[in-house]
Amino acid sequence: MADSTAATADPGAPHRHHGTREAVLFGGVYGAVLASSMVAALSQYGRTTPVGRRYDAAWLLVTALASALAHGYAHYIAERSPHRRWDVLRTLRDEWPLVTAVLPTVFILAGAGWHWWPAKGLEYPAFALNIAILFGLGLVTARWSDRSWPIAVLMGMGDALLGAIVVVANAVIK
Repeated sequence: MADSTAATADPGAPHRHHGTREAVLFGGVYGAVLASSMVAALSQYGRTTPVGRRYDAAWLLVTALASALAHGYAHYIAERSPHRRWDVLRTLRDEWPLVTAVLPTVFILAGAGWHWWPAKGLEYPAFALNIAILFGLGLVTARWSDRSWPIAVLMGMGDALLGAIVVVANAVIK
């Protein structure tokens, strides 16, 4: 991944470009953990009506967009070098995986809000879905690193477990 190495010392060089793999993996992990943590926090306050779940879906999407904006802005500031006119917009656009990763959970919440399924107990399927996403990202990353299938599965399970620990810690802290 030559395109995701640190910025060069040449002050005239363009800013660091984040590789697609790096962006997808970072955004996917961040989004899955964010979605699970948000559902846990929102569910803690008793939003189990369809109207409440639609509100939760909108709130999760707004939170993901704000997180993507903050992360993209942080990259832009951290990579202080001469920028071209539209680099800030490109940097923000590169945060799409974070927003995309929360969309399955938004769909689960919105579906309950539209009476497609019960509004109560959605934190469990949302949590399971996001843990499965973390497992999948860990598995894919391990395979990209030329790990064997058994090792890749173990690494995916380890990544899913770490994600579960982070989500539970977030829920306990809040």
